[in-house]
Amino acid sequence: MKEFYISGLKTGQEVTDFFMVKSIAVKMGSNKRQYLDLLLGDKTGEITAKKWDVADEELPAYSKIGEGDILKIKALVTEWNGMKQFRVMRVRRQSGNDPVEIGDFIKAAPEKPEDMYAYVLEKAQALEDKDLQKLCVRILTEQKEKLMYYPAAQKNHHAELAGLLYHIKRMLMNGEQMCQIYRNLNKDLVLAGVILHDMEKINEIESNEQGISTGYSFEGQMLGHLIQGVKMLDRLTEELEFPREKAIMLEHMILSHHYEPEFGSPKKPLFPEAEILHYLDIIDARMFDMEDALEKTEPGGYSDRIWTLDNRRLYKPKGAEPALKEEPRDGGEA
Repeated sequence: MKEFYISGLKTGQEVTDFFMVKSIAVKMGSNKRQYLDLLLGDKTGEITAKKWDVADEELPAYSKIGEGDILKIKALVTEWNGMKQFRVMRVRRQSGNDPVEIGDFIKAAPEKPEDMYAYVLEKAQALEDKDLQKLCVRILTEQKEKLMYYPAAQKNHHAELAGLLYHIKRMLMNGEQMCQIYRNLNKDLVLAGVILHDMEKINEIESNEQGISTGYSFEGQMLGHLIQGVKMLDRLTEELEFPREKAIMLEHMILSHHYEPEFGSPKKPLFPEAEILHYLDIIDARMFDMEDALEKTEPGGYSDRIWTLDNRRLYKPKGAEPALKEEPRDGGEA
């Protein structure tokens, strides 16, 4: 039975428990001594870990440890640059006799993948634009198996089991509301852009069926999901005999949704639906990162520094209520 979870760790605490390997490497320190550099995780988060002064005779055992393995470690919780870290004293791989439950180590979206998929598919089928409807339904149908578990990132927002579906669903819910406020928006184009904008992450990111990413594919590293998405749309819209203007606008939405060249977008949005897609994406990513950080923070205290939020430490008010983790399937009020 797991006793210590990453979200509840306190500086100075000594911990002996099981954690999942997210990454592992033997590195050389400035003192010319080898050390073991780990990123460990459980269902509540991730933490870096160091085992200093690794001897040569320890290397064969460490070389057998890979991403996704469960380790039993004894460590002290320390702090570095405002973030908690393990100083590892002892480490070994899980044995067959160790009482572990895989659910303790896998971070998952708070809704059932089947329910989220049904919601997204229903929105696609309801599109009045028959070109966009046919395209979205086809892609969702073809990718259904992988959407049941695929994360939306390797380490950042929605890096969890079925995180990509959760990201798409919440953006759809928000996008529909935006279209009620800004009446100049083409609702079908906005919703289709939401459904398709990150779909090629399935071919950019490598993931196992537990939603744990082990890195990026060759094409993912060389091109990235924006360019992969444009290639996919160029092929399918031609096959489905899309009007050329509509096809190019949809491709532009995918290409521009990261907004800045340093984040992969060579063009900024050139029409309102592309602009709103960018902000829908940013809103959901930021809200996810904030919710995730504050879930691990004691009321009246500050979170660890969040790299994706410009290294801010977020404040959690005293008496704050726990976050609502389940959303109704129809997107209405609870």
